[in-house]
Parts: sequence; C-alpha cells; structure tokens
Amino acid sequence: MSRLTTDEQIKSLLKESKRIAIVGLSNKPDRDSYKVAEYLNNQGYEVIPVNPTIDEVLGKKAVGSLKEIEGQVDIVDVFRRPDQVMPIAEEAVQIGAKAIWFQLEVVNEEAANFASEKGLKVVMDKCIKIEHKRLFKSE
Repeated sequence: MSRLTTDEQIKSLLKESKRIAIVGLSNKPDRDSYKVAEYLNNQGYEVIPVNPTIDEVLGKKAVGSLKEIEGQVDIVDVFRRPDQVMPIAEEAVQIGAKAIWFQLEVVNEEAANFASEKGLKVVMDKCIKIEHKRLFKSE
C-alpha cells in the first residue's frame, strides 16, 4: 500500500479506524504509551493492550501478542525499540491489520517497507496522540 505522510492521508486513516492495538502498552500512568492509550480511549477508539507482561490496563484485558486478538484490527500502534519491530510488522501482516503506526523515534525502514509491500498503510516516527489532537482540534 503506502506510507502515509500527508495530513489528509493520516486524518483519513484516523477517521476510518475504530480498533487500535497498542504493542508495548504499559500499565504505568507516567508512561507515554499509557497516556496515548488513555487519550485514544477517550476519543472513542477501542484500545487493545498488547503486552505479555501485564494483565490489564485502563480496565481492558491485555493480550500477549497480536495473534491473540479476535476480529479486525485497524491500526497496530507500536511502542517498542526500532530493533524489535520487525516481528511486530510480520504479525500485523499475518492478522490482516489495515495499518501499522510506528511511534515517535521508532524508525525501522526494513519493517516499514515490509509492511507497506504487504499492503499495510504505514506511519512512521509520529505520535498518534499528537497527530490526532492536531488534525481534529477544530472538530
């Protein structure tokens, strides 16, 4: 599919998406992943925590991997080190996710190219919360 780089592309993705799996979501309120999940939850998205080391976060049961999620996943939001994201991109493809979003400073060209070649929309090195707030602030 493609890399989403323009405001219009990113806004369209956020508008058409309902379920966001957050890989690496922490249950610690001071962590960025928690703040992002809380924000997305408050915006009406269904947030699915993906972290094998926690049971739940924000009242939602966590799953150990993307493969454990039932139903369609619109966006896989990745909070992991760049050297750890290739297996996540592969799993996102396997479960038929529509898009993969690599958070700020999560830059892995190989994983992004792989996901894009397999038909996923890709956003890299951007925060989904910052982008959502910026693109939807007037709505």
